[in-house]
Amino acid sequence: MASLLEAGFRASHGIIPALDSETLDEIKAVIAATTRIPGVVGYKVGLTAVLRLGLAKAVQELRGFTDLPLIYDHQKAGPDVPDMAAKFSAICREAGVDGLILFPVAGPRAVREFAGGAIRNGLLPIVGGDLPLPDYNVSGGGYVADDALSRIISEAVKLGVDHFVIPANNAPRVRQLAANIVDLIDHPPGLVLPGIGALGGSIRDVFAAAGQCRCYAVVGRAIYQAPDPAAAAKALAEEALAFA
Repeated sequence: MASLLEAGFRASHGIIPALDSETLDEIKAVIAATTRIPGVVGYKVGLTAVLRLGLAKAVQELRGFTDLPLIYDHQKAGPDVPDMAAKFSAICREAGVDGLILFPVAGPRAVREFAGGAIRNGLLPIVGGDLPLPDYNVSGGGYVADDALSRIISEAVKLGVDHFVIPANNAPRVRQLAANIVDLIDHPPGLVLPGIGALGGSIRDVFAAAGQCRCYAVVGRAIYQAPDPAAAAKALAEEALAFA
């Protein structure tokens, strides 16, 4: 299967602002302030806008402010039963998003159906399984197996998936997973890295740890709660672009 990179982001490194502000006006203001900044490669659309407006209406509203990719994060799609995958992917395609963040922790068939469904609908699957939280995995007192993400990645690459979500608050683990992914794929994969700033991650540390991978830092509060979101995004984007 051909690489999905051409369906992804327009630069090899950058930042993805998370549009998690409480109101649509606040979300639009963040996009208007940041969409022309070099190194801002797309936006993560989450539950706040979608629960208020519905997915299709939210995408329609946001498209008036940016032509950058809109990545829908369903908080998180993939744990559902695999039979829901085809419906979910088709609805997201009809709504006009460009990619989906998927956490198919329900098992190998969920990986195949949710990631495969995204591909069949012309959407970029960005596949993960871990969150940047200390009590998410079993070793930290959580419920998700420590090796779940590695196993999900191994299954996803069989489908041609080449974009993955890896928590950014643990640079040694980013280094390990990035090296493993590079061994599985014959071209530079894309890593989407949440957990920058408030959750402890550093663009400089995790981009350096990612080696040959294309890297995109997901940044929420450090931009949308900043006194000057444009200045905050510009500084973060310049830090990311230093690795391009």
